[in-house]
Amino acid sequence: MKKILKRSLLIFALLMTAAGLGFAQNQFPSQIWHKGNIYGLDGQSFTGLVKYDLDNNLVQLQTDRIETFTASNVTYFEIFDEVYGGVRKFYSLPYSLNGDYETPIFFEILTEGTDIALLCREYIATDSRNMGAWGPMSMNPLWGPQTMAGYRLAFNYYFFKDNQIQKYSLKKKDLFTMLSDYEEEINLFMRKNRLEHDKRGDLLRITAYYNELNNN
Repeated sequence: MKKILKRSLLIFALLMTAAGLGFAQNQFPSQIWHKGNIYGLDGQSFTGLVKYDLDNNLVQLQTDRIETFTASNVTYFEIFDEVYGGVRKFYSLPYSLNGDYETPIFFEILTEGTDIALLCREYIATDSRNMGAWGPMSMNPLWGPQTMAGYRLAFNYYFFKDNQIQKYSLKKKDLFTMLSDYEEEINLFMRKNRLEHDKRGDLLRITAYYNELNNN
């Protein structure tokens, strides 16, 4: 009897875990609570469940209560994204989104080196090609296309170079302008590995390779 009860409880726990994972997969990353840490400007750190809102540059911490932080009082925060893969870090950096004046906003750091860093800001965009489609979003560490219920996960990319944040236009010629001095090597690297100039995982690999070349 005890063995049957234990087995039933184990099966129930596995089913609940699978159901929770399926529910999480039917949401975009910013809609999910993640295990993580928040680091304040005053050196304090906070651990708990973390949820972020890049549209409003807010990050929330859930422990025994929910606290809300703005990009103005956070140095950076990190999450462990169990559904979409790995540790992700978001730094608060001064930038002018609307062309007015610079204010602290959150950028995700994809890769960084001594010369250049690749940053991004995700957002949820309407995807008319997939209206009515619904299902788990397949995921891997290089982040392939994410679509769900007529919406898709999209990204704006930025390069941090020479102490400036510059938005990337997603044009190949502008990529080579940003990653100057190694156009021939990078072109060969992209062809050899079949990398595109406008995909998240590919851009990460290209920028990391550029930083390797600079360090040699």
